[in-house]
Order: sequence, then C-alpha cells, then structure tokens
Amino acid sequence: MAALDTVDTAILRELTQDGRIAVRALAERLNISRANAYNRLERLKKTGVITGFTAVIDPARAGLSTSAYVTLNVRQNSWRDLTEHLRSIPEVRHMALVGGEFDVMLLVRTTDNEHLRRVVLEQLQSIPGVLATRTLLIFDDIGNGG
Repeated sequence: MAALDTVDTAILRELTQDGRIAVRALAERLNISRANAYNRLERLKKTGVITGFTAVIDPARAGLSTSAYVTLNVRQNSWRDLTEHLRSIPEVRHMALVGGEFDVMLLVRTTDNEHLRRVVLEQLQSIPGVLATRTLLIFDDIGNGG
C-alpha cells in the first residue's frame, strides 16, 4: 500500500473532479512545480493507486434510462466462475461481493424496463450458481455517474 501525503491526496481529488486536467494546470492549482506534479502522477500510476482514466457518462443521455441495483444470492464458492459470466454482460456496470443478506450487488443500466427484465430473468438468473435475485429500481441517480 502506497503512503499518500497531502499533495498526493490533493492530486487524486483534482483528478476525480477532472481526469483530463493538464499537468500544468494541476501544478498551478496545488502550488507545486510541473516536474513535481508529473513525477507524483507517474508514481501514483506505477504503484497502482491510479489504475486508469475514464469518462463519466450521464446514463440517461447515453440512452440508458433504466437503472437498477440487482442483488444475487449465490452458491458458496461460485464467486470466481460467476465473475466471468457477469463480466460478459455489458449492462452490468459494477459488481461487488458483499456481506449481509445477499452475496453480490450489481449496478445494471439498460435502455428500458423490458431490457432490464431480459437481463435479470434471461441472463442473470440463468448463470450457474445464482440461487436468487432481487431488483431495486433506481428512481433518481444522484451519484458520480458510471
């Protein structure tokens, strides 16, 4: 685990707000030299703190007007095989192994309710090891996108 100081934390905060910020602008905002900003960025990438850069998409404007959290109860020890199946479903935007009353939580984004129904009933429930699903429709997405 990389030890992060206040400058590293500030760099991460700025990148979270604008992943396309130029090194020069980043350095100016943090009152550090461009060389320092560049070296820190490279170190954060090399140590795996920064794993990549991506665009934040507005799902509704991208044609994905229906979103839901889908929880799965799965057969014990099926997580490794299950993740391969889940990664092959493009509508699954995020997956997490969790503790509690269910085992897996998925963020699913689709074009409409019928599309969501097909993903849940035809794709997710047919995966070996999936014992049960529960779908929680998202009415208003206030998060960071994705």
